[in-house]
Amino acid sequence: MTAMTPGSNIPLSAARVAVDVAAPVRLDVSGLLLTADGKVRSDDDFIFYNQPSGPGVTYRSGGGSAPDAIVVDTAAVPPGIEKIVVTASPDAAGQTFQGVEPTATVRNADDGSALATFTPPQLGSETALVVIEIYLRNGAWKARAVGQGYANGLAGIATDFGVSVEEPAAAAPAPAAPVAPPVAPPAPVAAPVDPRIAPPAPAAPPAPPAPPAGSGKINLDKGRISLQKNQTVSLVKGGRPLLSQVKMGLGWEPAFRGKDIDLDASVIAFGPDRGHLDSCYFGKLSILNGAIKHSGDNLTGEGAGDDEVIVVDLGRIPAEATGLVFTVNSFTGQKFTEVAKAYCRLIDAATGEELVRFDLTGAEPQTGVMMAKLIKQFSGEWEMTAMGEFVKSRTVRGMVKPAAKAL
Repeated sequence: MTAMTPGSNIPLSAARVAVDVAAPVRLDVSGLLLTADGKVRSDDDFIFYNQPSGPGVTYRSGGGSAPDAIVVDTAAVPPGIEKIVVTASPDAAGQTFQGVEPTATVRNADDGSALATFTPPQLGSETALVVIEIYLRNGAWKARAVGQGYANGLAGIATDFGVSVEEPAAAAPAPAAPVAPPVAPPAPVAAPVDPRIAPPAPAAPPAPPAPPAGSGKINLDKGRISLQKNQTVSLVKGGRPLLSQVKMGLGWEPAFRGKDIDLDASVIAFGPDRGHLDSCYFGKLSILNGAIKHSGDNLTGEGAGDDEVIVVDLGRIPAEATGLVFTVNSFTGQKFTEVAKAYCRLIDAATGEELVRFDLTGAEPQTGVMMAKLIKQFSGEWEMTAMGEFVKSRTVRGMVKPAAKAL
């Protein structure tokens, strides 16, 4: 396996290769098919999780437990396409690569063997990267390490390569203006785009794509949802409430150069009147007749992946339980300012697919935090809301009252 440096290249020994990009934070990985002039032919040549396949190029989700990848079948790349660039950007809105060290691995897509790795050096304010390019030279396919950063995120990359990026709509002119403004031409119809490329104007939160009839909430029909604080997603897919077994994974790491930190993840169950029914934590690993189970205590936060997992069988939750609040506490008294990369994510237990993710981007010097809540609606469906509310409490017992007030 070759360790690449910026600008270096290798011949590809496999016709089908996968480029995955791993980092301590969740990344969105994309691919663009480029012609000889360095541009896409149309927006269909932008491959990402909402448009996962194109000619000879596909997006492969890691499901939250492995890095996402772009798979290139060089034999199926159409004539006229001379380069496929692989990009990466942090999943959390506004996050830069400062302190984040992504590593791209070029693999044989058929057997998974690693052909080369590349870690871009000296990253800072970049919010998106062109990491690797797969390119055709003299009839042979090669891989080149790039590491070019963009401070203006995926929008900068998309614009450079010719992808249409919709700008936020300008505010309408005041009605009292004496001169009528010129009529703007109709906006072009755009291909599906990553919401991180063209974020909506702050005053107009985005309408979720394809909401179910009678609902204005985001649902799971478009795949994985990344929530920000106070955002809600309805656990509905294909018009039907999700009532299967799910896992709430919670993870964290010590802050930079920090000591190991012992945090405890818990879930508190409430009735319709906000009455406390029970709490599931390291000292009580099963509640509600086994409908909620805890994975056990993690004492350090070391290692990749979820630190603690709480399994929730939505179909077996008793009727009297209508609210679940997921919390994390520092039993040893360390503050959340000493914690890095805290997150929670909802996973389909049957497939391992990540459904919803919430990254805690801010921290307060407190010992407890309410990460998320699941609320059962009268229709029978569950809704998940990202919380990120800090509390002064080292144990789940001290979280019950603030959690009830937050429902």
